Amino acid sequence: MTTATMSRSATQTKTTPVTRTDKFHVVGSSQSLGYNLPQTMGRKLWFPMFALAIMGWAVGFVLAVVEAGTDRSSVDDLQTLSHLVPGFMFVGFLGVFTAITFAVARILGEFRKGGGEVQAAAGSAVQTLKMPTTAKIMLAFMMMGMMIMAAGIITNFVAAGTFNGTDPADILDSARYGVTSAGLRRLGVASYLTGIAFGLGTIIEVLRFQASRLREVGAEHGHQH
Repeated sequence: MTTATMSRSATQTKTTPVTRTDKFHVVGSSQSLGYNLPQTMGRKLWFPMFALAIMGWAVGFVLAVVEAGTDRSSVDDLQTLSHLVPGFMFVGFLGVFTAITFAVARILGEFRKGGGEVQAAAGSAVQTLKMPTTAKIMLAFMMMGMMIMAAGIITNFVAAGTFNGTDPADILDSARYGVTSAGLRRLGVASYLTGIAFGLGTIIEVLRFQASRLREVGAEHGHQH
């Protein structure tokens, strides 16, 4: 049975509400629930996004070298490159921040799937932690950061293809686009980092639940024997 088939089977597993005396909100099932949708996406997309980051940085670096060697009197070329270099560099940052977020989701998926399998192997009822609020906030900040940073990158590319010339008004408009793009990109970075912080908080929450549940399973096993 393939991993994808196992995940679909786990997703279709019947779940029941479980009341616990602690603050953890869980559902019960007869087997591991496998990965949820964000975790499945994280497993599939973290590497392509990391590859996008490498490619963006590589193109940005080459363009930066070209910009450094461009004649200072070539205003058109310098103006274009001044937008293309940060645009491609932040394509790299968008890729790496998305890859990190997906990697966090992947880690959480391994805890979710593996924790359920351990409980089932021990002959105990499987309890799976519901998606914590911090995980939902992580996803929200990731999507917000992606859209904001993409808007900044697009602004750079539009400026690179639109403002070419020695007219002072043209140069001023290009500079305005550059400032706008920089603000959007920085806000996007802040959103991504905030989301990643919530993702790390989610890992801590999951580890606390896993430790608590393992103690319960160990106590059940010792009582039965």
